[in-house]
Amino acid sequence: MGDLEHGLEIPGQEDHFYLPEDIINNLGRIDALSQRHPVNVLVAGKQGCGKSTMVRQFAAKNNRPLATFQIGILSEPGQLFGEHRLKDGETYYQQFLFPQAIQTPGCVIHLEEINRPEHPKALNMLFSVLSQDRQVWTDELGLIKVAPGVVFFATLNEGEEFVGTEMLDAALRDRFYVTLMDYLVPEVETSVLHLKTGISQADAQTIVNIARQLRKNTQEPITVSTRHSLMIAEMVSVGATVREAFTNSLQVSRDILESVLLSLHLEMETIERSNGSRYKIY
Repeated sequence: MGDLEHGLEIPGQEDHFYLPEDIINNLGRIDALSQRHPVNVLVAGKQGCGKSTMVRQFAAKNNRPLATFQIGILSEPGQLFGEHRLKDGETYYQQFLFPQAIQTPGCVIHLEEINRPEHPKALNMLFSVLSQDRQVWTDELGLIKVAPGVVFFATLNEGEEFVGTEMLDAALRDRFYVTLMDYLVPEVETSVLHLKTGISQADAQTIVNIARQLRKNTQEPITVSTRHSLMIAEMVSVGATVREAFTNSLQVSRDILESVLLSLHLEMETIERSNGSRYKIY
């Protein structure tokens, strides 16, 4: 990783990070478009399917500084820019990182959980920096202009299982190119678990098969993200059995887990190879 003069950092590249080839190609187009003007990208998908990692990898591969902001904690407009504070009986304005980041040429701005601010009006000042004008006025800081080459990535989890999330405002969504992410296809997820944790291909395949069965359980579907399957694989890599790793990593009833394990044992299910998107290391 490299420390830059402005204090922002270029992240290191992630090993063994796979994406569908069409998404990789589109990220190349986003990089090219950003040479003309700042670009906004909305990345939507299930929890733990690699959205945040993709943003970091984009910054790393293109040698760009990265700044990440948790939108889910915002409760009022302008909170990203700074706030008034009290010290020794006097009020002063504390500027935050966001104004500095958006004025840094080529910076990648990651807006996490953009559909979950504590107050819906907290996003109001984002409209200006994401619009064609790319500038915003604040009384405390004056006119702030988005620097050339900046790329905004907004990530969100979509689905009924994410209670409390709000559908993104249509006017805000209209400012973004959209990238949709999903779980890795089985053979790729198996390779990722094997390469990242060192467990055997057989154990990795078993973990992926169980995860897939839990995801598609018609009676009580269980979300097993790629992040979680990696956590399970890590437990196996330090001596746990696959059964123990699942039991200690997921909030799933023992009956459901035993049912899945039994069905896999009886059916000797193998990984179904997808004929869909081709995956490449990004």
